[in-house]
Amino acid sequence: MDRETRALAEKHFRGLGARLPDGVCGPPGRVDFIEKPDAFSYADFFKGYLLPNVPCVFSSAFTEGWGSRKHWVTPDGKPDLDYLLRKYGDMVVPVANCGVQEYNANPKEHMPLREYISYWKEYIQGNYSSPKGCLYLKDWHLCRDSLRDTSVEDVYSLPVYFSSDWLNEYWDAINVDDYRFIYMGPTGTWSPFHADIFRSFSWSVNICGRKKWLLFPPGQEEALRDCHGSLPYDVTSPTLLDVRLHPACARCSPPLEVTQEAGEMLFVPSGWHHQVHNLEDTISINHNWVNGCNLAPMWHFLQQELHAVQREISEWRDAMPDWHHHCQVIMKSCTGINYKEFYHFLKVIAERRILTLAKEMGAGTVGSVGDSRLGTQQAAFDVSRITEVLASLVANRDFQRVDTSTFSLQPE
Repeated sequence: MDRETRALAEKHFRGLGARLPDGVCGPPGRVDFIEKPDAFSYADFFKGYLLPNVPCVFSSAFTEGWGSRKHWVTPDGKPDLDYLLRKYGDMVVPVANCGVQEYNANPKEHMPLREYISYWKEYIQGNYSSPKGCLYLKDWHLCRDSLRDTSVEDVYSLPVYFSSDWLNEYWDAINVDDYRFIYMGPTGTWSPFHADIFRSFSWSVNICGRKKWLLFPPGQEEALRDCHGSLPYDVTSPTLLDVRLHPACARCSPPLEVTQEAGEMLFVPSGWHHQVHNLEDTISINHNWVNGCNLAPMWHFLQQELHAVQREISEWRDAMPDWHHHCQVIMKSCTGINYKEFYHFLKVIAERRILTLAKEMGAGTVGSVGDSRLGTQQAAFDVSRITEVLASLVANRDFQRVDTSTFSLQPE
């Protein structure tokens, strides 16, 4: 990040104050297509897409040198199932059944990759049909699960545009988890309507195959709720035309539709609900990520999640000892994070950015922290965003009820 971009970003957030960015009334008329890597800088992406929170597609030129595009694909552009079988066949992968609805998602099971590849081959031979259903390998943590055998560089190179990635930086620092995923499945596999975890950004690259994305900007999903307040499972379902079931649906703008080709990379902004269909046998790599630009929406989302838990068990408030503590426990089990862990997340990223700034000022010898490509202007911007959200967190009445006595640094 350069000084000009940082100044623009900080002015943008000062203008918002404590407010969240306004939702987009309707989708933009088109999604920009970024063709040439040499002509598109990090500042271009930050100012044109990350800050205004709008999607874009990068051409296949941006992923041309990736190992997965060389090794996972046959000469005719199909998934090289035999290579994947030889390389990763014994690894256990999560598989969803696209033909079965479980709440607003699909039930998952785990199986060895060799079993899934055997199913996939049979599915193709059966004219894309199987008594086992339509199975989709989703959310496979390949890089985490094969750390000893496979480096990330053997599979892909993280584009600089997405390198301010606090979510994966944090999970790497505590060595617990990550939000880097592989998806693969035959024609017809799909992901139901959803917004990404924690209101994170995401990026998705088709290693091979084609996807159709249906994208709705923040706020548009409210018009899609049914008469019970629930979001739809499938936005292509004819039931959405029933005004008794979906009384506000007519007010929703049509989705922004994107067909993503092989090698192309899609940026999905924070809070954009979407539904995704594989138009061909497809493999993709996806990351969820958070940084200073969507930290406030993440914090707002966590407050909403806690309030939902509190409403759900409100009748036990007076009878249950440590009711507030139990709400935090339930929130973590449902959401994956609670206020205590969110504080620790902010602390870890802040400490790493402060080390970067200390190194720049010559305050001793400090190792490389985070992604060195983004520089000290990015670190200063990050600290300013953490400062604002941390102040809001510390002032929050529910956070003040959290036992912070064991924290290595006290919130104040």
